[in-house]
Amino acid sequence: MSPLHTVILAIVEGLTEFLPISSTGHLIIASSFMGIEKDEFTKLFEVAVQLGAILAVVVLYWKKFFDRGRIRFYVKLLVGVIPAVVLGLLFSKKIDALLESPLTVAISMLVGGIFLVFIDKLFTRPTIIDESKISARRSFIIGIWQCLAMIPGVSRSAASIVGGMQQKLNRKVAAEFSFFLAVPTMIAATGYKLFKAYEQSPDMLRSHANIYALIVGNLIAFVVAMIAIRFFIGFLQRHGFRLFGMYRIVAGILLLVLIWSGYFA
Repeated sequence: MSPLHTVILAIVEGLTEFLPISSTGHLIIASSFMGIEKDEFTKLFEVAVQLGAILAVVVLYWKKFFDRGRIRFYVKLLVGVIPAVVLGLLFSKKIDALLESPLTVAISMLVGGIFLVFIDKLFTRPTIIDESKISARRSFIIGIWQCLAMIPGVSRSAASIVGGMQQKLNRKVAAEFSFFLAVPTMIAATGYKLFKAYEQSPDMLRSHANIYALIVGNLIAFVVAMIAIRFFIGFLQRHGFRLFGMYRIVAGILLLVLIWSGYFA
């Protein structure tokens, strides 16, 4: 990976991590366009750079994360992350294989886009308008929904927000809880990925160039994610999911055309 590759992938991660358009799918597409998708460090970087984006959530919502009096908040996050941790450990090899499939991304983008176009009409009577009203049971169910994002192109944000709305959360609360749930989920996923990478190829994480790329990439992802989160919450409250769904449909169709034309192997 060159410094330019680092910057591009970090910007893509920061922009897409919290939008319902699939950060993983966009990273796969971006790395494929740049011809670095087979590089082992690229695969590691695409996971590790999520830490920077996740830190943006902690900073923006620091009062929630550092309020020791809100024990139930931490309990809900731990309960919500259990499904992803369990399934991630059980199917890590199959998930890694899917991460190399542009076709999987294209189909997921297309199907998910069609769903998002109509989602605002499916859940029209939310009863939970405050995060404190989310029970541990609802957190667990939202965590199960989040597991759909193990399929590249589905979008962790989209899956968990839809799960939240299915559990009667309004759009704003569902989106914010999706952000909160991302913190333990992505920390666990990134920590596991870094551990496995060091176990299999310690030299990759001893390289000064690679360490520099991870530091710079996470800093860029952090700044861009801060901007994206603020944009998304306001946009979602005013306009809903329809435009995101239309974007996913167009992106999915374009990617399928590129695959069928032989651009992607």
